[in-house]
Amino acid sequence: MEVEALANRFNVTSQTIRRDLGELCDIGLAARTHGGARKVASVANRQYHERRMLNGPEKEAIGALAAGLIPNDCSLCLNIGTTTEQVARALTRHSGLVVVSNNINIINQLMGTRVRELILVGGAVRTTDGAIVGEDAVEFISRYKVDFAVIGASALDTDGAILDYDSREVSVARAILRNSRTRICVADSSKFDRTAPVRICNVAELDYFVTDKRPPRGFVEAALRGNTQIISLEDQDEHGSLSA
Repeated sequence: MEVEALANRFNVTSQTIRRDLGELCDIGLAARTHGGARKVASVANRQYHERRMLNGPEKEAIGALAAGLIPNDCSLCLNIGTTTEQVARALTRHSGLVVVSNNINIINQLMGTRVRELILVGGAVRTTDGAIVGEDAVEFISRYKVDFAVIGASALDTDGAILDYDSREVSVARAILRNSRTRICVADSSKFDRTAPVRICNVAELDYFVTDKRPPRGFVEAALRGNTQIISLEDQDEHGSLSA
């Protein structure tokens, strides 16, 4: 963005914009360019506790929307992620579920609820976030065939790519998708502002993509090519019902 364009947009002086952009650049949220600043494309993920704090209300609402796609008395698998944890929280009202997860936090959330069975994926636990990743986890998940897969993402590309940072996490996410009948991805719109190097899948390979705002046009077009239904909080607020 150019300084003068921002000054006109917000009806403030260019000196104010330069000062604000300078502060953003100093803390690593933007990079200086001639006459302005640009967004920083990050290839490093935030700490898990930081990610929990980001867009909390949006993630909670996304979790409720996604949980609404899942009936009682079915089986599902959820992977590691702060948004998938919100799906699990919304599922505490369901009954008769068989839940498979490589996320210790999700298993803990659902203990004591009306689930039929909780299955924790086997393998080494990553202590930073409670995830179980790696080849042992992939092999474990491959023993099951569930009705629903619910995965998160660390970054989204406008061409439809669903991305993450850790190839071990991606291997687990792919195994979850591969061994499910209905595939759901949950991610808030801020993920379009981030980049990650490892591809999980394309949105066209999913059945549902649940988010807070309407995605960019290219992403929507990629979803249409695969008959993937996009469900957004924005559409629900406008129309009072889920919209593709």
